[in-house]
Amino acid sequence: MKASTLMVSATYAAQGVGYAAVVTALPASKDRMGFSDTAVSAILLGVCIAAALGSGLADAIAVRRGSRTALSVGFGLQFVALAGISLAHQLPLYLAAVALYGLGLGTVDAGNNMQGVALSERAGVPMLGRLYSVFTVGGILGALLSAGLAAVDVSALTLVGAIGVVQLAVAVAGRTWLLPAIPAPATAEKVALPRAAIWAVGSLVLVAYVLDSAVSTWSTIYLSDGLAASAVLAPVGYAAYQATVLLTRLGTDPAVVRWGRRAVAVAALLLGAAGCALVVLGPATSVALVGFAVAGLATGAVIPIAFAAAGRLVPARSDEVVARVNVFNYAGAVAGAVIPGLLGTGAALRFGFVAPALALLLVLPVARRLGTPVPQGEPA
Repeated sequence: MKASTLMVSATYAAQGVGYAAVVTALPASKDRMGFSDTAVSAILLGVCIAAALGSGLADAIAVRRGSRTALSVGFGLQFVALAGISLAHQLPLYLAAVALYGLGLGTVDAGNNMQGVALSERAGVPMLGRLYSVFTVGGILGALLSAGLAAVDVSALTLVGAIGVVQLAVAVAGRTWLLPAIPAPATAEKVALPRAAIWAVGSLVLVAYVLDSAVSTWSTIYLSDGLAASAVLAPVGYAAYQATVLLTRLGTDPAVVRWGRRAVAVAALLLGAAGCALVVLGPATSVALVGFAVAGLATGAVIPIAFAAAGRLVPARSDEVVARVNVFNYAGAVAGAVIPGLLGTGAALRFGFVAPALALLLVLPVARRLGTPVPQGEPA
């Protein structure tokens, strides 16, 4: 069990490092390929679409071969994709590599959550909070590695290629050390998936990623353009947000044990909405920084709680449920990146954070029902 715990933690860390490496390499890719900002936005949208398809791929593989195989396939896809992104100088090859990365990204996202749910069930204690904290640390490490290489004039695309080798190693090691599937008894009747419950839990994932994408995309722009923060201070909003996300994820599992998923999720949603409200109502740099930090409480807690809830909807088919809920991740990411920019620019960009605040409040009734038994038999 200890070896499996370490291996699952490694898959979360590898996903965080890899995603950070790809995102921080976008300026280098833009320069090499001669992309416009619009083209970069279109590419990111394409990655989200491919990732949603990857979640479906993970579902199909997990049903037949288990989530261990799904994860290994996902990391194998990322290895090929990252090598392509790192080395490509021709547009068709680069776009094919990016599409393949999106497919691998979604496959690994879903596979990680499947393994995380299985690990929690077998351990008998919540574990998704600490696993997501490992993912967050991986993202921070990836960003720092990219910055460190830039300081010595090494292209971020070189790091992307190196991380691809890491993903290949994880794919190979995962075949041995990740949790195997537990076959259902031959006489067991297949329980139908509860579509309404999947959409309900998915809505929690959706709004959390709306908030996460809104802050990651627009916080630095708002502080810089809207509040005239210095180039040094402007990125601190996102850093404060990420710090809170990490600390919250470290505390989510023990909080759930003490107070229950329902209470922790409701509190996180309310605090996240309050953080967004601070950004909207307090047009000052110091207030905005506090607002972004407080908003991180929602993302940090709600995502692991939602996937843990998804895994318990139909335990015998948890991989399928998790794969379906995972798709809401990418819809939220697209919405959060787009909507705030449509609601304001410059100083008025703060009104863009009304959207994630309202979204967090709208799913409070769902959070209040966490732990309520779900009727079975509704097809999905």
